[in-house]
Amino acid sequence: MRLFAQALPSALKSLSIAGLVALAFNPVAHAETAPKEVRLDYAYYSPVSLVLKHFGWLEKALPDSKVTWVFSQGSNRSLEYLNSGGADFGSSASLSAVLARANGSPIKSVYVYSRAEWTALVVAKDSPLKTLDDLKGKKIAATKGTDPYLFTLRALEKAGLKKDDVELLHLQHPDGRTALEKGDVDVWAGLDPHMAASELQAGSRLLYRNKDFNSYGVVSVTETFAKQHPQTIATVIKAYEQARHWAVAHPDEFARLLADESKLPLDVAKLQLSRTDLSAPQLTEQDVAASKAAAPILVSEELVKRGADVNAVIDQLIDPSFGKASIER
Repeated sequence: MRLFAQALPSALKSLSIAGLVALAFNPVAHAETAPKEVRLDYAYYSPVSLVLKHFGWLEKALPDSKVTWVFSQGSNRSLEYLNSGGADFGSSASLSAVLARANGSPIKSVYVYSRAEWTALVVAKDSPLKTLDDLKGKKIAATKGTDPYLFTLRALEKAGLKKDDVELLHLQHPDGRTALEKGDVDVWAGLDPHMAASELQAGSRLLYRNKDFNSYGVVSVTETFAKQHPQTIATVIKAYEQARHWAVAHPDEFARLLADESKLPLDVAKLQLSRTDLSAPQLTEQDVAASKAAAPILVSEELVKRGADVNAVIDQLIDPSFGKASIER
């Protein structure tokens, strides 16, 4: 008994040292320093972000950080914010995030904010165009670097056409809608809610739809932020989850909020949300596979740096670990 009593302090001392070493090499095991400011984008194409901003849940969840919101008109803007340091969390289409990462932007996608059929090829109500085969030689408005732009390239490929077979005009989504309705372009690669508004208000029709050509919506962060602030990322995801659950439980109020924020009629908001799936926020292996299946268009159209291994880029980009710890089952 005496020998055990003498040995115990030494053993506890060894265990304490081992515990300190483990803590030093496990960044999640100790509390991180909260960032002074957390900057997030919000967007009409990401309706859940509007809920989160409206109710101020993130401000309550991050009392030691200033929460700043920046408006994003499209995936290209969101990814520019991340690249320039204008935002810590950016909302974009998943394939747009792949494109950004492949071209040198060190980002990670950590959460799915929606899975929506948010883009299609749109023509004016009196357009003579009927099929994809009619697109050759036509003017198409599309915002470069966004899902509608990549949707357009995949649609052209399906019709046996390349981007050089049409005239692609780089216009932000609202400007693309205006150009279509004024007759300045033949086709617009639409994005909700602008697409839904054009359908209901101008009689525009969807020339070509394909759910499989719509990529899902992701929230991304920079690798540096992911390394320095994993607990903040988990907190943001939990707040997004609170907003998502509210949106699912209150569809009418959700539609009214989208309408109020976007300054569009309620029927437009309802049409957009009818094409929006909020049921699967966790990134999965199926998402990795879907992104890899869509990636060849980035290579064939020379949208990524020469020699880029797009499959490896996708593996580096998609990080389900943050969501696994934060999303309720």
